[in-house]
Amino acid sequence: MKRMSGFTMIELLVVLAILGMLAALVGPSILGNLGRGQRASAATQIDSLAQALDTYRLDVGRYPQSLDGLVENDSGRSTWNGPYLRGGVPKDPWGNDYVYQPADNDFVLLSYGQDGVEGGEDDDADIGR
Repeated sequence: MKRMSGFTMIELLVVLAILGMLAALVGPSILGNLGRGQRASAATQIDSLAQALDTYRLDVGRYPQSLDGLVENDSGRSTWNGPYLRGGVPKDPWGNDYVYQPADNDFVLLSYGQDGVEGGEDDDADIGR
């Protein structure tokens, strides 16, 4: 009688158990890197927005009332030399609007992080300038 070659059910279960253990070990580090990447992306976008805001201030003499002033002339002044952003005002990596608060000679610009709520820790921490 010919013997059939192949894997037994126990061999397949052992392989699946090993793959499951590897996924359990590697999965959290991959997800941690995703959060770090989103925070880095938000910080980079904030830097770009801050540069655009500073350029706007040099041209107009003050910061815009909203980030939309970087795309459309909200100042009514002929010295506006925009748009200062390509493609409009971006959302943060979590799909939320950036928080922008202008002042006379400075501004606050931040993202509330993954949860979209002020404060928090880790991925939920505020990122800004």
